[in-house]
Amino acid sequence: MTEFDPSLLPPDLAGIDRDNCPIMRSLGVLGDPWSLLILREFFLDGPRKFKDLEVGLKVSPNTLSTRLKKLEEHGVLKKRFYSSHPPRADYVLTEKGQAVGPILLELLKWGEAFG
Repeated sequence: MTEFDPSLLPPDLAGIDRDNCPIMRSLGVLGDPWSLLILREFFLDGPRKFKDLEVGLKVSPNTLSTRLKKLEEHGVLKKRFYSSHPPRADYVLTEKGQAVGPILLELLKWGEAFG
């Protein structure tokens, strides 16, 4: 194993403010596996209904509901109503959610190389 070389740090990371860390704030929104897997589904299949996510991910309704609500509160997803009687909705990525795409791609590459 090689020793850590701080000169390899990206310049933006080297000067990070640990008390107001953007990485920490990002993990507050995206830092659990279910949230990233939920977002993966949107990049693979586009807008999704709750039931489709529940079945596709094999996740409990409570876990899914909690994660969707959190992603919606942070503006990563939004609920889109397509019927008013009865009310029916699906979820779509916002601009903020679409910006997660390159992060997922890098995680995919890292997982292929080292996972």
